[in-house]
Amino acid sequence: MKRNFKSLIHGWYNSPLMVIFESIIIGIMVGLVVALFRYLLNRMADLRQWIYETLPQVPFYWIAVWAAALTLAGLFLGWTNKRWPMIKGGGVSQVKGVLLGKLSTHWAVELPMKMITSILGLGAGLSMGREGPAIQIGAYVGDGILSVFQRPPPERKILLIAASAAGMSAAFNAPLGGVLFALEELLPSFSPLFIACALGASVAADMTVGSFWGLVPLFDFGHIEILSVRNFPWIILLGMVSAFLGDIYKRSLYVAGDIYTTVRIPEIIRPIIPLLVTIPLGFVFFDLLGDGHGLIKAAALHELTLGIVVLLLGGKILFTAFCSGSGTSGGIFGPLLACGALTGNGVGQLLCMAGFLGEGQILNFVILGMAAFFTAVIKAPITGIVLILEVSGNINHLTGLVLVCLSALVTTELMGSRPVYEVLLERLLPRSLK
Repeated sequence: MKRNFKSLIHGWYNSPLMVIFESIIIGIMVGLVVALFRYLLNRMADLRQWIYETLPQVPFYWIAVWAAALTLAGLFLGWTNKRWPMIKGGGVSQVKGVLLGKLSTHWAVELPMKMITSILGLGAGLSMGREGPAIQIGAYVGDGILSVFQRPPPERKILLIAASAAGMSAAFNAPLGGVLFALEELLPSFSPLFIACALGASVAADMTVGSFWGLVPLFDFGHIEILSVRNFPWIILLGMVSAFLGDIYKRSLYVAGDIYTTVRIPEIIRPIIPLLVTIPLGFVFFDLLGDGHGLIKAAALHELTLGIVVLLLGGKILFTAFCSGSGTSGGIFGPLLACGALTGNGVGQLLCMAGFLGEGQILNFVILGMAAFFTAVIKAPITGIVLILEVSGNINHLTGLVLVCLSALVTTELMGSRPVYEVLLERLLPRSLK
């Protein structure tokens, strides 16, 4: 009788239904951790804005005090980079390395350090995103849960990928985007069990985060006009422009990392340099600081002249590369979406000046530019389409999204431009294996 009961429990625990149930538990836990992560990032962003609004009104020596604080923060970030190299950067390349069996992590210490360093760096104003760290945080949470609930390697891999998808879902409020990102970027092949686990974890994470902020799109763009067929050539053009600028964006990340290494700047002091650069930028171009959500809103509201758009786009690309090259924790999703929004706004304004586009349709190009830039940099077009649909909360531009992402992907392929995470993983592995 006892043996039959044990067999029953063993069979139930190893059933696909239990694996799916475990993915939901993982999704809820990921949602709670990422919700805390997002809350702390928002509070740090509020503090940063208050600081740069206050500094011009106080004696000059307070700027020196702020510079000293950023220097100390940079030293801490540099030390953590050297002590725990797996928490550097966005984290997507590290997750891919773990899934390929080429890298290993220690979730118990790296999870809190990933959160602390990301909050500190992004909060201080580094041009980096929260979404990449959220994906790695999800993987860490999944790894922690799986250290208690042992699973055979195939199921463990499925649940780790589902946890990563849940992290992206919680960061973007985009459960389908999280699942598709896992499919296109993390998993070369998939099974019905993986789909069920990824959906379970992503939806659970999204609902958990939604209990704090509501199940609403990340960006509220309001009413979006439907573009007519006569606008399709300009959508194709936007995809091509995004592909070229996206390639520049990727190459700037690689070059910046090489410069830090070539100049032989000690790893422990590298983060200090971009942190100190945030001070003049905070006074002159405050929206260049942080992940770029402010730039996306400004581009969507058509508040920027064409000259300012070009200046902000160039500045965002350069400053993001400068920050990413320092090696500190932070992703590239947020900045690349901001660059895409600015690209769409700039192309839209040019077409409007030429009489090919109405002023009210520039918003469409801002949204399409985000998807095109995402496709050009990540080379995950389906994720780009669905992700932008979810974060914008409107399906009126679905046909345009498909067309612009296809244009960006084809142009990127013709240019021979590789996916950014593939290149970053290759650059990461030699250092990790030393």
